[in-house]
Amino acid sequence: MLLKLIKEYKVIYIIVNTYLIYTCIAARCLHYEAMKVSKALDIGIEEARIRLSYIVGRETKNLSEEEIIRATVETVAENTSDGVIAPLFYIILFGASGGLAYKFINTMDSMLGYMNDKYIDLGYFPAKVDDIFNYIPSRITGILMCLGSLGRFHIKNGFKIMIRDRKNHKSPNCAYPEGAVAGLLDIQLGGNNYYHGKLVEKPTIGDKVEEIRKIDIKNTIEIMYRSEVLLLIIYIVIQLVS
Repeated sequence: MLLKLIKEYKVIYIIVNTYLIYTCIAARCLHYEAMKVSKALDIGIEEARIRLSYIVGRETKNLSEEEIIRATVETVAENTSDGVIAPLFYIILFGASGGLAYKFINTMDSMLGYMNDKYIDLGYFPAKVDDIFNYIPSRITGILMCLGSLGRFHIKNGFKIMIRDRKNHKSPNCAYPEGAVAGLLDIQLGGNNYYHGKLVEKPTIGDKVEEIRKIDIKNTIEIMYRSEVLLLIIYIVIQLVS
């Protein structure tokens, strides 16, 4: 409605439309928050646990350094789909309104989609709706992650692990970007975690070819940006051709 009201005023429309699109894409925020965890590891394990608790739903108070790094990598990988590629996907299809509608759905899931006593009934609907709207973007994200890593990471293994371990997650979507990252970096993600005092058992994703290291946080951030740029390049090429 806002965009329709100001459509006649081209300069104002472009500014507002651009700002609305800008608010939908979380790449820079993901980058900064993940690097805060990485830098906190240099200060101490307690500081890193606190920093990590700002961006994940799992309990962080007893995590080791390796578990902190793994959680950060998983968060960047998963949110490359949720916070970057998916909103861009809906912006491309439906403009700023589509991007905002998607962000409402994704944020509702982040706030309420928890399988605990408090939100077990209220959280069911937002979690399922988010699964539906992320179904296509999550798979596109995994493909973009692999293709965008040409000449940098292990593309063949990225595709292999993504396809092999695509069902190794309670979410029908998360294992695609996480599997791609695990394969590209030759690391293992997933496994059991505590959420709100309860142990949630999860299968692993990827093979432990390499021990997970702090540098993998930076590598995952790079994969995120490569995926975003590749999607934009594909979109521009399609626009030019058509």
